[in-house]
Order: sequence, then C-alpha cells, then structure tokens
Amino acid sequence: MTLGCWDYDRVQPLIDGRVRPDGIDLRFLNMIVEETFFRMAKFREFDASEMSMSSFVVSHFKEDRPFVAIPVFPSRFFRHSCIYVNADAGINDPKDLIGKRFGCPEYQMTAPVWIRGILSDHYGVPVDGPTYVTGGEETPNRSEKISITLPENFRLERIGPEDTLAQMLAEGRIDAFHTARKPSTYDGVKVKRLFPNYVDVEKAYWHDTGIFPIMHVIAIRREVYEQNRWVAMNLFKAFREAQNLCYAGLKETAALKGMLPWFNAHVEEAFDLMGGDFWAYGVQKNRATLDVFLRYHHEQGLSPRKLEVDEMFAPETYEEFVI
Repeated sequence: MTLGCWDYDRVQPLIDGRVRPDGIDLRFLNMIVEETFFRMAKFREFDASEMSMSSFVVSHFKEDRPFVAIPVFPSRFFRHSCIYVNADAGINDPKDLIGKRFGCPEYQMTAPVWIRGILSDHYGVPVDGPTYVTGGEETPNRSEKISITLPENFRLERIGPEDTLAQMLAEGRIDAFHTARKPSTYDGVKVKRLFPNYVDVEKAYWHDTGIFPIMHVIAIRREVYEQNRWVAMNLFKAFREAQNLCYAGLKETAALKGMLPWFNAHVEEAFDLMGGDFWAYGVQKNRATLDVFLRYHHEQGLSPRKLEVDEMFAPETYEEFVI
C-alpha cells in the first residue's frame, strides 16, 4: 500500500519500520504537503495520503466521493500567526480587513478556512467582507486543486499569470494575506503580522475554545477501502501507535529529542496547558473541533450543506474493541 505523507515526528516509526500496520506492506512516500495534496486530489496517485481537510470535505460532495478518511490528523496548527498585512494598508485591527483585498493561495485551503472562521466568530469580520485574491504565493499560476463554485456574495479574483501573492503584498497590491507558509517578503516592517503577539493570542484562543485546529486528515482511495475495508482500522491503529512512540520521546529528559535549546520546557508547557493527549486522534475527542470546521466550511460557501462529523470517516474507526 502506498502512503503519501510528510516526515513528521509523529509518523517517523512508520518510516523507519518500528511500526508496521497489520496485514499491510506499507510504502511510505515522503513528500511536502503541497505535492502530496496536488497529486492525490488531481490524479489520485496513492492508495492513501495526507490530505487537506478542506479538500477532503469538498471532494465528499463530488459525485464519485473518491476518498474515505480515517481520524488521524498529521497536521494541526494555531493560525493567528498566519495573517500578514501590508504596513501601509491601514489594518491595525481585524475589523479593518472588511472591504480589503485579502490574498490566499487557494480559497479552499484548510488554513484560510480556519482563519476566516476565527475572524468571523471572534473578531466580527464577516466571511464575505473582504475580496479574496488567489494565486501562487512564491511562484505564479497556482490554482484550486479541486474545482469550487461559490455563492454570489463572495468576491473572488485571480492574480495575473506573472504575479505572486508574496510580492503583491510587499508592493501593496493586496492589503493582507492569509496562508499556511510565511511569505518570503515578510520582514516585520513593511510586511508584518496582524497579531504580532500571536503566541499569547493563540493560547487565549485555546483557553476560550479548547480547539487546536485540525489541518490534515489521512484519506484512502475509496476503491482501495471498499476492496479491503479492514485497512482503515489497521492504518488508524498503526498511526496511533507511531504517535504514542512520539509522545514517549517528547517526555524523554536525559537528552534533547529536538534541536530547540529549551525543547523540554516547551514540552512541559504544552502538557500543562493542553493535557497529556494534546494532539488527539479519533473521532470522539475531536468532535467539537471537527464540527466547528464543518460549520466554517459551509458558511464560506465551500460545501452545499454542513457536513456532519459522522459522515466523514470510515465507520470502522468510530469504535474500538475493548477487552
């Protein structure tokens, strides 16, 4: 079975063979997320892969419903840090975004879905308030991986064939930018963050909501799943076993498992603030977070109705065998 995924610490045991999913000869294909998403969404090249949660939900409403997800979330990310503004655009408060030109590489990207939803829920910025400008962040001609049709109240524009959003932000041709990757033109002066104290803001958001935003899921091609439905649960178990080994490594104090000088202090802070399973897999522990995302997805015109959490995942993964 081929699996396209980035080489996160929580999947390393699947790469080096310490964890092997029962009954599956797994070929782990290590690729950055943009390549994985493009190849899976466009061409369905892999048996299973890491996938943008938004792209998965969009695909769910396609006629063939090409993928089945399992409740493994290889990427989570607080996104207040990912809103950038041009210093001359007069944006000092989130509400200043209303009526502005707000760039994003793809409208249906998961990170902007979370950002738009958070700005709407917590800062009073209507999701149809800005004009959204899409295209390549650092190289020209990026387009939506999966076709979308938005309601008329959303204003969506494409940038020119030679333009990039990072350069347009620096030049003031767009006022703000929300994305997954920090733009190359960010310098903290001409291009700066909307929330310069984003760590404090994100901790407050966690305290108020209990949400650690989910970015990616693991998707299985539907025909692979239908031929061998047991692969869903066996993959889920293997990902969770790999993650448990990662958790154990985080708790090691004899030597630094990561290169950050105060790595252990960061680990202790995360456990103290967010609990022992702060990166939870499974449906039940993530139901509230998933439900908020699905509401955002529908409110932003990306899904024709609000998908229910219980429609997202292979049913075999909802309940686990208990001795």
